Amino acid sequence: MDIQSAKDISAAIKNRRKSLKLTQAECAAFCGVGLRFFSELENGKQTLHLEKVLHVMLMLGLKIQVSENGDSK
Repeated sequence: MDIQSAKDISAAIKNRRKSLKLTQAECAAFCGVGLRFFSELENGKQTLHLEKVLHVMLMLGLKIQVSENGDSK
């Protein structure tokens, strides 16, 4: 998935949560974050704490890979 915005990250997290058949509350508890934070994350809030977003992604088995524009990797 090509990540271009906070909405793209939120969609990836929401899709992963649903594939794991977890509610937002269950997923937030599993990731060690509050339900409000998790809800805002899934709704694409643009001003969330980056370290917490990356932690949630790690807990859900997701990662972001950075490459230069035009790089096919």
